[in-house]
Amino acid sequence: MVTIRLSRGGSKKNPFYQIVVADIRSKRDGRYIERLGFFNPNARGGEVPLRLDTALAQEWIRKGAQPTDRVKQLIKQATREAAAAA
Repeated sequence: MVTIRLSRGGSKKNPFYQIVVADIRSKRDGRYIERLGFFNPNARGGEVPLRLDTALAQEWIRKGAQPTDRVKQLIKQATREAAAAA
């Protein structure tokens, strides 16, 4: 089974997450199939807090990948931001 989830990076008390497609059996920060974007919860100033390829995410969901609850929220947020920018 394949899942779309967050993979943590960054330093202590300063998280930075990659949004990845991974096998459900692999470790949280381990091997992944494809990288879809990133999420920076501590973005300041001109930094981009979220970048996500929504078309690619939807394609993986159509193929049967299960996004986590947080990733579902991020996909909705990225879709809204893309619609507002267009």
